[in-house]
Amino acid sequence: MNFLKAWTPQLLSVFRIVVALLFLQHATAKLFGFPHVPMLDGIKLMSLIGIGGIIELVGGLLLLIGLFTRVAAFVLSGEMAVAYFMVHAPQGFFPLLNQGEGAVFYCFAFLYLAAAGAGPWSVDRLRNAD
Repeated sequence: MNFLKAWTPQLLSVFRIVVALLFLQHATAKLFGFPHVPMLDGIKLMSLIGIGGIIELVGGLLLLIGLFTRVAAFVLSGEMAVAYFMVHAPQGFFPLLNQGEGAVFYCFAFLYLAAAGAGPWSVDRLRNAD
């Protein structure tokens, strides 16, 4: 597997981009109704879920382009931890049973990006800030 070692920096960027694109779906579903998720119909912008959607949209876009990656990822990691403990954990201990796997995964994926940075394919790298 040594041949993959040379691609580690680029794969960090690919990981960041894919995670950001997947995460942005949560923001667009909450704020714009796309993709349509019936339980998110009628979300008020100034509600807890609406504010979460704004954080997800801004943070997701920053991660997508790799701008202020470490800060954005740290904030999003915290948001996902809060989401897990407020929404999922009260329904039971195991993430598989309380449907909190996504929140836990995103929390730790964002925490990793906060530590690792954006990778070479990013605005941060162009700014020499990574």
